[in-house]
Amino acid sequence: MSDYENGTSDTCAYQLVREHLQNAQYRWVITGVAGFIGSNLLQSLLELGQRVVGVDNFLTGYRHNLDQVRELVGPGAWRSFELIEGDVRDMAVCRQVCDRADYVLHQAALGSVGRSLDDPLLCNDINITGQLNVLEAARHAGVRRVVYAASSATYGDHPGLPKQEQHIGCALSPYALTKYVNELYAGVYARCYGLETIGLRYFNVFGPRQDANGAYAAVIPQWIAAMIGKRQLVINGDGETSRDFCYVANAVQANLLAAMTVKPAAVNQVYNVALNARTSLNELYLLLHELLVERHAHLRDYQPQYAPSRPGDVRHSQADIAKATSLLGYVPTHDLRRGLKQALRWYEQNLPV
Repeated sequence: MSDYENGTSDTCAYQLVREHLQNAQYRWVITGVAGFIGSNLLQSLLELGQRVVGVDNFLTGYRHNLDQVRELVGPGAWRSFELIEGDVRDMAVCRQVCDRADYVLHQAALGSVGRSLDDPLLCNDINITGQLNVLEAARHAGVRRVVYAASSATYGDHPGLPKQEQHIGCALSPYALTKYVNELYAGVYARCYGLETIGLRYFNVFGPRQDANGAYAAVIPQWIAAMIGKRQLVINGDGETSRDFCYVANAVQANLLAAMTVKPAAVNQVYNVALNARTSLNELYLLLHELLVERHAHLRDYQPQYAPSRPGDVRHSQADIAKATSLLGYVPTHDLRRGLKQALRWYEQNLPV
């Protein structure tokens, strides 16, 4: 029995999981595979020699994300990937992708507070009906485990910091409510049908292949694109709103640890995925300015503009990651500065400026 299987090694859990996957091939499903986090999961799994079936309807995902993964992993690894263009709201598609699958990484969602306020029906349809279809298809296919994207938005108006998984408040947006319902459904499928599930409450994940387009773009790529493109950067509120920014490599780690854990106590749980750090929007701007100004001289006198706060936004967010560390062996490899430095070249080369 390997150290990975018996859990007796002092080697870090993520290293053991990676070593195990390099020597054992499984069939993985990634929903939302053409999205930001989905495409990063795809890249990591293909680099580890895994077989992947991905599904995406390209509502918020992009074909160029998949093109970039293909270029990075090479033609040999790419042959282990099958793309099914479809929608998780279609049960037939979910049954097709889950057939003979070992693990499902469910990332497909309408992942925006603002968009959920503009279109709550669409948000409900994709995030709740879509996840229910995935759970049901996984149950019938005999999938070993479903790891799904939960959200820090679930904490709502609960004032406690850092956020602990067992304490949540009232939802502040339709998006937040749908992500909580995801957790409730996962719990029901575990109790009623014995389907193993793990939810990962992402906290402001950033990194390569993150969308900077449109009104619902994430703050980091949107700000970098504005700064490089000599456009006005807008900070909503007074800039003291804070977030626990998490580089995407940390989210990939959490997914693989959650899928492969052999600890019974770790299964059918929800975990925070972040750094246990808090960075204000003002601090984020100053850090981005520091990292960019050496290569973009026009930023030396650049100043942001302030605008009213957005409805539905949480004031402060910071994750307690002790549960993920204890039960999954999650240890973030990238803090905010390291993550930004690693992602900056991709942002500069790929963001529309």
